[in-house]
Amino acid sequence: MPVTQLDLRGLAPAQPPSRRHVASVVDDAEAVHVRGPVPGLAAVLARLWRKDRLPAVPVGWDPADDPASRALARALQVGSGAERELPLVRDDHGGVLLTTGRIGPGSDERRLGAQAYHDDARVVDGLVRGIEVQPVWTAVDTISVTVRGGRLRPPRRSTGRALQVACAPARVVRDGVPFDREVTKWTWYADDRVRWRLQP
Repeated sequence: MPVTQLDLRGLAPAQPPSRRHVASVVDDAEAVHVRGPVPGLAAVLARLWRKDRLPAVPVGWDPADDPASRALARALQVGSGAERELPLVRDDHGGVLLTTGRIGPGSDERRLGAQAYHDDARVVDGLVRGIEVQPVWTAVDTISVTVRGGRLRPPRRSTGRALQVACAPARVVRDGVPFDREVTKWTWYADDRVRWRLQP
């Protein structure tokens, strides 16, 4: 099948591509090969999901030469020679998470007041410095959550499928890209209803 090339190597590691540009390239593609940093790959997967085209459209990726891209390429075993179906970690604002998501205090605060549940376990109830979420690529439909409390308290870690947060106005960063506004609710979850196909 013909492979549509999407060259995003001009993007900075934390710069998302234009949604309109991604849509113009991806919407009619039978297969896509992305070149560039993690936010470019995330944008392609998010667009394919919105158009209900995952996993029908296989996606290849040439990572950029930045730490996040290199780490994700190792985790996904890019270049291993085998096509694989992989889980998709999504949020309730239409985004896809591939490396790390962070929820932290709003612009005028040093700590975040929040309540959060990781599956059925309450992992936050009070003030924290931040919450970090990462896909677990060695497991199926799993995310890890790290809660950073006070300076003298060690981080609390857990694994599960979904994290739900209700909080004071907070800043969210997905794969290094700040969300465009502060939020008071956020959910990240491994969507067990969908897979995406990584081309070798």
